[in-house]
Order: sequence, then structure tokens, then C-alpha cells
Amino acid sequence: MMSRLPLLFAVPLALSMPAGVCAKDAPAISVETLKTIDKELSSDAFEGRAPTTPAEDKTVAYIIAQMKAAGLQPGNKGSWTQDVPMVESTFANISPLVFVGGSAPVSLAPNTDMVVRSYRVLPQIAVKDSEVVFVGYGINAPERGWNDYAGVDVRGKTVIILVNDPDWQTPAREGLFEGRAMTYYGRWTYKYEEAARQGAAAAIIVHDTEPAAYGWGVVESSNTRPSLELDVPGDHLDQSAAIGWMQLDAAKRVFASAGTDFASLSEAAKVKGFKAVPLGLKASVSMTATIKRQKSKNVIGVLPGKTAPKDYVLYTAHWDHLGRCTPVKGDTICNGAVDNASGIAGLIALAEAYTKAGPAARSVAFLAVTAEESGLLGSQYYAEHPVYPLAQTVGGVNMDSLNVIGLSKDFVVTGAGKSELEDLIVPLAAAQDRVIKPEPSPERGGYFRSDHFSFAKLGVPMLDAGSGQDLVKGGTAAGRAAAEDYVTNRYHKPQDEYNADWDWSGAVADLTLYYRLGRQLADGKSWPNWYKTAEFRSVRDKSRAGQ
Repeated sequence: MMSRLPLLFAVPLALSMPAGVCAKDAPAISVETLKTIDKELSSDAFEGRAPTTPAEDKTVAYIIAQMKAAGLQPGNKGSWTQDVPMVESTFANISPLVFVGGSAPVSLAPNTDMVVRSYRVLPQIAVKDSEVVFVGYGINAPERGWNDYAGVDVRGKTVIILVNDPDWQTPAREGLFEGRAMTYYGRWTYKYEEAARQGAAAAIIVHDTEPAAYGWGVVESSNTRPSLELDVPGDHLDQSAAIGWMQLDAAKRVFASAGTDFASLSEAAKVKGFKAVPLGLKASVSMTATIKRQKSKNVIGVLPGKTAPKDYVLYTAHWDHLGRCTPVKGDTICNGAVDNASGIAGLIALAEAYTKAGPAARSVAFLAVTAEESGLLGSQYYAEHPVYPLAQTVGGVNMDSLNVIGLSKDFVVTGAGKSELEDLIVPLAAAQDRVIKPEPSPERGGYFRSDHFSFAKLGVPMLDAGSGQDLVKGGTAAGRAAAEDYVTNRYHKPQDEYNADWDWSGAVADLTLYYRLGRQLADGKSWPNWYKTAEFRSVRDKSRAGQ
């Protein structure tokens, strides 16, 4: 849920280029392909492309047809798809989240004051009279000397957690948690994971628009639709019974009832050594769930390599979106034209470019994954059950939302400073007279919010990068205005619709870079790694040992 916002809207040694490979050589990227596929996939006929709905069958069939037309071969032992076992929970009868024991009971209404759901696969979920503890940012990071759970037992209790990292307001990328740049400890996914490890019965994150990097509407739309998880043994019973968010004003009311000040405790939570604070309250919430087990699908096409067919370069994009969501002016379909019909259009356009140029030395795989919006589930499943061994996957590029507002002068790498793929992209960007710039909004934690992260965790270097906000027409003012407009009015809303007036020149420039990078890898013999300081280096070294 809450996938990465588009980058627009939001000195290591270089690896040598293999002999005979010219990074500037690239077949033209078809704008017509981009327009046609984006328009079709984001039309109302595809109903927002929600996984495990009838719209999935139509979406998958369309992508397969486009891969065939582009000249790819089935990528999974003669099949175009990989089954991804899913369990869907549709929650109903959600009670208010009620806090008692303070100066007065506080009742938070579903959707308006709070949202709540569960990872557990059970028909009935209830948390009753659970003691409430404020655990600051909910971080347990021993390597940084930080533990918000130190000295407190939260088993069976409800924890209230702040979003982002303790130093998110630091302007520079400095500090224990990298300042303005969000670490994984700042992501809502981590906070639920750690709360479950600590035995919490419920984990509720306080929503604040700036550190969260999206408004309440995004939280509501992402948490009030059916919830998808991978269908695994144990039915996720090791997770907290209830997980959710509460509005900032609601949190202030809860803390006031407890006789304490939310703002003061939030400030205290930013300081190393903060101790969790029992609020003297008890929380209760309940819901029912209709459970459906079924399979979704990743779609895989491949262009086999000529001389090293068992080495793979990978391109990824997610095909899913939110399906039907919170209505806006009577429109209930979240079409996902930018997020991420544009990425699938780019995937097919790249496949066309590769087949026009002819096979490379290594194989090139094109992977359209499911359920990114539900927590990167399709890419997680592929990474954990790879069709092509991860040790033989050289690296690749993930595409989550293309630039549809025109050429930019800059190129931005999400989570820069992690892998040697970044060294390779610098001269390719320079060849387009573009400069590499830092992320405009590192506090959004973009590196942890799209499918490249599933591969990174298991050691595969994947580039997630794209146009920055310094537009050729209008400069940074125009770029920032477009970013604000998209985040406020379209992101994860029905208004993310195809527009015939879009300017695809920026997307073409980015896709050309992606092609040149991938082709360089596919026609070469190098194995880019993570930098020695990157958290994924040891995983990659271990997987590549003995190859």
C-alpha cells in the first residue's frame, strides 16, 4: 500500500564499459506504444486493475498480448505467468477505536478519525481493554544504539507510534537516521513488523502529512479496500491483531484524555534514550473479515541471450493499482494511469527496443508484477521464488511511474549511495546533457516503497531512478508545481487518469537511459555490486560466492 510517488513528484570508482558497446546506441522508444498501452490499461474497462478481481484476468491477458507482439518469449518454462498465492481479507463491521481510563472516553470513528485492519487471516478480530503505550518512533535499531521498546513489555498491549524517523526534520542528510532522508525504520511497514516482534496486540501510527509525505486521503484509500497478503503457512498469526492509523488531531485528543501533551512527548521521542510512556488508557477495537484465497499472477517475458543465456538483466514494473476506491465526484475507479500503467507501457516499449536491436549476450527478462500497492507482494514472491536464480541476475531497473510532463535537465536516483549501478548511469545521463541530483523529497522513503526493494533485500542491485523536477520548459518552479498538483489531486485517487495532452518526451529520455544501462549490462561481463557500506552487500556477496 502507498507505493512510491514518482520522482518528479517527489565518488566511487566507475565500472568500465565492455568493448564494442556504445551506450549512446539505442533504438527509438515508441511514443505511440507508450500512449496506446497507458490509455488502454488505465481505461475504466480495466476497473483500476485490482489483483484477484476479474480485472486482473483482463490485465494479464493484455500484457501477455503486448509482450508477444513485442517479440518476447514466455519467461517461466514456457508459461507467460508465475502464480502468486494470495489471501484477501475484506473487513466489515469495524467498530470505533475506543480509549477509556482517562478524563473522558475517546471514540475514534472508522475512516474519518482512524483506519484499522489486520494481517491475521481470521474471520473475527478483536482487541479488548488493551493497555496503551506510546513508543515514540517504534524503532529498535541496535546498530544505532536506539531502542524505543527498551525497558517496556508491550505484549498484548496497544502501541501508538510516530511516523518517519526521529531526525526527519533535519534539513541535511545527516544524523543517526540520515536526517531528512527516511530510512527503513521510518516506514510504516517496519513499524508494524517491529510491533509484532515485540508482541503488541495493536499498532496504531499517528498520521502527520509532512513526515508521512501524503495526506489522510491516501491513507484512507489504501486501508479501506480489501487487504491482500501472501498466502503462507500460519496465516500471519504472528502479527499484531490490529494495525492502523489515526489522525493527528485524534491522537491529540487521546493524549489529552490521558493527561499528557502529545506535542511534548513527540519532541521527547526525538532524543536518544527516550523511554516508552504507558498512557494509563485501555483500547478496544473489533472487525470481521471475509476471507478469500486465490492466486494472482506475475507476467514474465524474456529475450534469451546469445552467449550467456543463464545470466539475466531484469526490468520490472507493477501492473496493479487500487481498483475501486473512495469516490471523488461520483468516480469510484482509481485508474492508475501514471501509477503504474505508465511503467507497464515503458516495460513493453523497452521490450520492443531490445527486439529491434536483436538479442544481447545475456538474457533480458521483463517482469510485470502484481500487488505492489498491497506491499510489494508480487515482487516479494518472485524474489523469494525466483524463476531465474538471483545469483545469476546481474541487476536491472525498476519503473514505477514515468515522467509525463516533459523533459527534465536532471536525473534522480532513489536512495542514492547504495550500488555501483549509480556509477554506470552518470556518463549515460551526461550524454543527454543531464545532471544527477539528490532526491527532492528523500523524507518520502521512496527507496523502500517500490518493487526494487524486494530484490535489494535479497542482494540484487536494482536501479530506481528517473526525471527530476528541473524541467527544460519552466525549470524547477514548473516541476514542483506539477509535483504538488499530482500529490494533492491525483496520487491514489480516481483523478490519476490518462491525458491525451501529456508530454512523453521526458519518459522517452528516461527509458532511453534505462535501455542503455541494461544493454551495457546485457552485452558485458561485469557484475555490479552494492557499495561496501550498503546494507545489502553481504547478501549479494554470499549469493555470488562460488559462481
